[in-house]
Amino acid sequence: MSTLTPTTSATAATAAADPAAVDVPRSPLNTTYLRLDVRRVLRNRRTLVSTIVMPVVFYVIFGVGQEDAASRAYVMISLGVYGAMVAATSVGASVAVERASGWSRQLRLTPLRPATYVVTKVLAAATIALLPVAVEFVVGAVSGARMPARAWVVGGVVAWLGSLVFAALGLAVGYLLPSENAMQILGAAMSVLAMLGGLFVPLFLFPHLMQRIAQFTPAYGVGVLARYPLTHDGSVLGGVVNVVAWAAVFSVGAALLFRRDTARV
Repeated sequence: MSTLTPTTSATAATAAADPAAVDVPRSPLNTTYLRLDVRRVLRNRRTLVSTIVMPVVFYVIFGVGQEDAASRAYVMISLGVYGAMVAATSVGASVAVERASGWSRQLRLTPLRPATYVVTKVLAAATIALLPVAVEFVVGAVSGARMPARAWVVGGVVAWLGSLVFAALGLAVGYLLPSENAMQILGAAMSVLAMLGGLFVPLFLFPHLMQRIAQFTPAYGVGVLARYPLTHDGSVLGGVVNVVAWAAVFSVGAALLFRRDTARV
């Protein structure tokens, strides 16, 4: 994971100096701030390497050498899910750096509402998370991964939208931990969750007890749902319940920690 450094735009600086000088819409979405947040992430090379380049490298190492096209597709989808969850978590956790630098405090002096800030972070995470999925699928298609058209569409969409669960996790950790700890802890945590969720190693290779434990981990549900049109393996209902449950846990945690953080100002 990488350290993200907030950049100050002329608009934000003006708003901080004189909140009345900027007319911010009352809708829960501020497209200007969203655009700035996405551009900030895209300028960070370390973030792009960890979220886009590394999943592709893993696919080249572990996927391209698979004997049949379906196995390559299996690895491709799993690593697409992994790349998306790392990207979404990185964007969410960037609030830790913003808090440490005083950027969050500056934003509170502007007309930017707390709800708008959170919605913008989630949408920025969704935008960035789309990139590793798209790149992984293109590389997979070029290298011989083959599966039905429905599996391409469903797998890609689920891998992308499922990453929002981890955007909520990133927000929660960003409000909970100092900036110097958040990224390091999340980097290790994402690898562990990917392993337990069957994204790095197929679950049928695990001992029975580990297979049972994996069903209760955050990455399991997204992985099962994304691969189901290809493998028809696992429970769709179980995957949905897993995703919804963890999304609720992380979202509630992020909301509570956000309120605690804003109450200090």
